[in-house]
Amino acid sequence: MLSLMSVARKISSNRQTSPVRGDDFDADRATRGLDIDDRYRSTDRQIKAGCDLFRAGEKGDAIYSLISGWVALYSLMEDGRRQILQFALPGAVLAFMPTQGSVMNYSAQALTDATVGIIPHSNLGRLAMSNPEIGIQLAGLISQDRSFAYDHLSSMGRRSARERVAYLLLELFIRCRLRWPGHRSEEMYLPLTQEHIGDATGLTHIHVNRVLRNLRKEGVAEFHYRRLRILNPDRLVDVAGIDPRVAMAWIDSDLLNEENAQRFLY
Repeated sequence: MLSLMSVARKISSNRQTSPVRGDDFDADRATRGLDIDDRYRSTDRQIKAGCDLFRAGEKGDAIYSLISGWVALYSLMEDGRRQILQFALPGAVLAFMPTQGSVMNYSAQALTDATVGIIPHSNLGRLAMSNPEIGIQLAGLISQDRSFAYDHLSSMGRRSARERVAYLLLELFIRCRLRWPGHRSEEMYLPLTQEHIGDATGLTHIHVNRVLRNLRKEGVAEFHYRRLRILNPDRLVDVAGIDPRVAMAWIDSDLLNEENAQRFLY
C-alpha cells in the first residue's frame, strides 16, 4: 500500500524549506484563494474566534474568501444540535451565492481569529471583464469543496465511529501539512475541541473521547490540548479505511488551486 509519507513527499520542495512557526499560521505561504485587486474587494473583515461571519437565513450579497485562520461551516438543528459541514482553511471560498439576495443555508464561525476577503456582488461584473479567468478559478475552488462534501457524506453514511474520527484527523493532517512548508514532523496545532470533532462526525463527546483514547493506546494518533500527533501515519490510513490515492487527490487539488491563485496576485 502507498504510505502516507510517500503522499506527503508529493508536496513540492519549495514548500518544505521554511521553519515551523509553532501555532502561528503563515498566511503569506498559505493557499491564497481569490487573491485579487483591491478595486473589487471591500475592506477585509477581521473575525474574532468564536464569532460568526454569517448565519443561515441571512441574505448573501458577496463572495467570502478565507485569507487566514480557521472557520467552521455548520448547520444548526431546531433542538440546538450542530452539524459541522466543513473545516475551512486559508484559500477556501466560504460562500458564493450565484444571485444577489440569495439566502444562506448554513452558517460560518471562526475557530481562531480569522481574516476574510469580501467581494460584493456589485463588483463581479467588472471583475469578470478585467479577469476572465476568475470563473475558472472559482469553479476549481468550488469543485474542491464539493469533493470534500462528497467525502464527508460517504464517511458519515458508511464509516464506523472509529473510521470517521481517523478519517477526519488524516484529512486535516494532510491539508494543514501543505500549509506548513517546514512541518516535517508528525505533530501539528489543531484548533479543535472534542466537541468540534463530534459535531463534524455525528458522534457524542463521550464517543469521540473513547475513540481518541483507543487510538492513543494503540499507538496510532494522539490528540491532546489542541495538539495532534500522528504516532503511526500508515496505520492511521488503514484505520480511516481510505485509499491513499484519495489523499493524493487532496494534495493535487490544493496545489492546482494554489497555482491558479498565483495568476491573481497583486
